Amino acid sequence: MDRRSLSADGVRIEVDTQMQIGALRYCEPVDVEAALHRVTGSAVPEARRGVLCTAEPGGESVLLLWRSPSETLVASASAVPLAALAAQLTSATQACLVEQSGGFWLLRISGARCVDLLVRLGATTSVPRLGESLPGRLAELTVLSACVREHEVLLLVERLYADHLLGWIRETIADF
Repeated sequence: MDRRSLSADGVRIEVDTQMQIGALRYCEPVDVEAALHRVTGSAVPEARRGVLCTAEPGGESVLLLWRSPSETLVASASAVPLAALAAQLTSATQACLVEQSGGFWLLRISGARCVDLLVRLGATTSVPRLGESLPGRLAELTVLSACVREHEVLLLVERLYADHLLGWIRETIADF
């Protein structure tokens, strides 16, 4: 697994380039509800919400992140839940799972100053509340941020722009 990390007083950033990510796209959430429930036991997240759940078979952790009214990102350390979800959708005409694992990097920001870092990279509107999934602008890039635990925010950034974001983070935490 390719992992990098950065840290400063009160904040730690871990980069995961191997996270398995799929974009669950649908015309209406009802188009994927049954498949998602069979694989994860969860429903499509409500607007601006993120859901951490366990997928069957295998019991892997799966993160469901609302991205837009017609798209939810599905993230897991294992490819098994994504494959199971894709299999459930083979006959769907109004929904699909688009493999995006190589296209996104996941940055895990933790510590008491994680909100301070996000505000410096964007604005207060870029900071998700606990349980919230929020598309926004950080370091002049579109990034999906999700707060899954107190003092822990996940950022999903397109791989193409990840080094740019990490450069901004490096420069910003140098002041911490």
